[in-house]
Amino acid sequence: MAQKIILTCAITGSIHTPSMSPYLPVTPAEIATSAIEAAEAGASVLHLHARDPETGRPSADINVFRQFLPRIKNATDAVINLTTGGSSQMSVEQRLSAPAELAPEMCSLNMGSVNFGLFPMKDRYSDWAYDWEESFLENTRDTVFKNTFHDIETVFRMLGDEAGARFECECYDVGHIQTIAFYLKQNRLVRPVFLQFVMGVLGGIDASPHSLMSLKETADRLLGDAYEFSALAAGRQQMPLATMSSILGGHVRVGLEDSLMIGRGELATSNAQQVRKIRRVLEELGYEIATPAETRKMLSLKGADKVGF
Repeated sequence: MAQKIILTCAITGSIHTPSMSPYLPVTPAEIATSAIEAAEAGASVLHLHARDPETGRPSADINVFRQFLPRIKNATDAVINLTTGGSSQMSVEQRLSAPAELAPEMCSLNMGSVNFGLFPMKDRYSDWAYDWEESFLENTRDTVFKNTFHDIETVFRMLGDEAGARFECECYDVGHIQTIAFYLKQNRLVRPVFLQFVMGVLGGIDASPHSLMSLKETADRLLGDAYEFSALAAGRQQMPLATMSSILGGHVRVGLEDSLMIGRGELATSNAQQVRKIRRVLEELGYEIATPAETRKMLSLKGADKVGF
């Protein structure tokens, strides 16, 4: 039987700014359309952030989420995975305000604090559509993306214990896997734990085959058979390391949150374009893309009928 691959698509995120690509979804209508297209192309999980529709700035406003979530849910059966990361420049209270009320099937959970350096990207651009963009990037030079043990436990309580969400545990470095092992022993995380190896963010582990092997070997040693894993790589290593993840027995994540490109020097025109590309690669290698129903079973999700939107 062919290996089933959970294909996550991260639709817009908080890393890139509107001036970096005309194809980055910004308004609720654009986010909904892009997410639906990605699901139709084969994404079984849609990872979603919100943006201010007037400026494109990352937003924690639940009213913005409510403008696109019902449309996506009504148009597709893909698993909706909401961010609890939001942006490194939001408070924890801001980041949790929308998902705590919306009670998704899945949500992201950064497994530790980390430097999150986006400031080198500002030197690649000079023509900004909005005055917040350059300063937003520069501010990451002196910003820690805060996710303390207390913060993590707050997410467990508000979204796991009270709302039944399962977590995409985002690991920016190998130490974050130690944290997962600790909480698994404490029964705050339950099997199967879903790890997302996040590579290529300045301040975290680099996007390289060596680093992916290191993350996988650490997870094997600390977690045994209690986990499933996926991998994302920021920038140009997105497709190669997603492919390598599948070969190692894992799952994949693509999307404009993580990379704006589809090839060398070529902007991706949509999230669906990236989904189609990695799906084509994986199917050529003999893998099968998991359906949303198969994904829910594999990750023991509560079901789309038990969300708050």
